[in-house]
Amino acid sequence: MRIILQDSSDFQEQLKPLIKRSAFDPQIDKSVAQILADVKNNGDAALVEYAKRFDHVDLTPETFRVSLDHLPKIDDDTIAAIKTAVEHVSAFAQQRIPKAWSFSPREGVTLGEQFAPLDRVGCYIPGGTAPLLSTVVHTVAIAKAAGVKEIVVVTPPAKDGNINPAVLNACKIAGATEVYRLGGVYAVAALGYGTQTIRKVEKIVGPGNAYVTAAKRQLYGEVALDLVAGPSEIMVLADKTANPAYVAADILSQAEHGSGREQAVLISTDKELIAKVQAEILEQAAKLSRAECVQKVLDHGVFLIEAKSREQAAELANFYAPEHLEIDMENPEEVAKKITSCGAIFLGPWTPEPVGDFVAGPSHVLPTGGSGRFFSGLTVETFFRRMSVVKYDRPALMRELPFIKTFARNEGLDAHGNSAAIRETR
Repeated sequence: MRIILQDSSDFQEQLKPLIKRSAFDPQIDKSVAQILADVKNNGDAALVEYAKRFDHVDLTPETFRVSLDHLPKIDDDTIAAIKTAVEHVSAFAQQRIPKAWSFSPREGVTLGEQFAPLDRVGCYIPGGTAPLLSTVVHTVAIAKAAGVKEIVVVTPPAKDGNINPAVLNACKIAGATEVYRLGGVYAVAALGYGTQTIRKVEKIVGPGNAYVTAAKRQLYGEVALDLVAGPSEIMVLADKTANPAYVAADILSQAEHGSGREQAVLISTDKELIAKVQAEILEQAAKLSRAECVQKVLDHGVFLIEAKSREQAAELANFYAPEHLEIDMENPEEVAKKITSCGAIFLGPWTPEPVGDFVAGPSHVLPTGGSGRFFSGLTVETFFRRMSVVKYDRPALMRELPFIKTFARNEGLDAHGNSAAIRETR
């Protein structure tokens, strides 16, 4: 853990590595590009090779796909949790489904928009360190609510070649139509390019490690993408009213993801709280089942920072643009009004970040690596095409024809001008 206090002579300098972090690594980009090219050129054969190399399983094109019929039975509590989360996430999505609209800004002119759901999308579900059945809900259920016809899930298999039964049940309950036991960069490549066995999708959504995130970025243009959603981050803004045990627990909730690239940041206006949180982190971390994963992040990715005021805390949060931002301060809503850059905001001591990960309603697929300054989280609109609609009657076209001709003349586009002008005399 790194502690950065206001009285440090190089306070601003110590913040730079945190604020200027990048979601991308040139070395990762290079290795990812090679895998993408291989899958593009060699299709199924490359998938078989990479499944063996990275996931240590022997697959054939015939065994890529996992049937959602006759699934392994799982406990009733897990089924109930999945169904509850699907219900909550779907209900939130239904509130945001875009509707066609139009208006008449000028006589004889009608303008508007119409929307149509995508036909085929791919959802990447991480599985390297934990079976993220919640991510199935937070991608597939939203696509289903949008009306997407074909919802394709790719997720890495276990060493025995199987997919976690709870993940498969979540896929079926949430509305997936195809599931493939493929993971990492090669799975994303299969979605983006298509292979002899797997038809390409129109859009890829879902979080992943640094390699998956790099692969998605490099596929931009081959398919549409949602956002940069890489290794997890959490930032907690806290004052003297915060419970240090709660703050420490929330920081550890993201540190346990296990890649070692996660970050967890506390910004507190109370210097004493920082010391208490540090002690709580060490005490709680020692009791966690994933202590080894957590330690990687404690060594390099946990920052405890003193802020001189609530205003400075909010300012630092906006510069950092965290994936998850908890505000555990007096009157948290007032602080939230100052926040302009983050994935999701969690207000008050009774809203720990995991409620968003699992059951609250908004998707937990959120921008990371500072990309919250220009990306927003996954929403139901992500799964729609937007089309503008324009209609003129003849008098309206004639009224605006001089302007059309002038633009065409200035741009040297005769045919553009003639396309409108020919309607004046014929």
